[in-house]
Amino acid sequence: MARNENKDVHTMIGADAVIQGNISCNDGIAIYGKVFGDVTSEGPVRIARGGEVHGNVQASDSNIGGTVAGNVRVEKRAVLGSESNLKGDIIYRTLVIEEGAQFQGHCVLASNEPSPEIINEPEKSDKDIQSDQYD
Repeated sequence: MARNENKDVHTMIGADAVIQGNISCNDGIAIYGKVFGDVTSEGPVRIARGGEVHGNVQASDSNIGGTVAGNVRVEKRAVLGSESNLKGDIIYRTLVIEEGAQFQGHCVLASNEPSPEIINEPEKSDKDIQSDQYD
């Protein structure tokens, strides 16, 4: 990571650290190790190459160089680096996907995000609609 990317980072998880549980920070966090839980920060979240998060990430912005198995929600900018692997949905305002990044999930622009009721509401199939018409 470049020096200026660590400007707002006040918490670092070392490469040999394994965290079991959720992490919540007021400022930014850089993850070089493994986290098995959700990461929530009012500042930026940086997941370095080799770093892993097995849970959801919520932050002001994110720079993913490692692995995330969960959903990512950022208020501003999300960057998927060339060696990143994201398996989950991402909600963002600005999205950068570098060549070589692996991403499996859905992208939702934050300003166009549907309300949670719409996301969680099961869709009716044609069969359900037809049966409603004749009941």
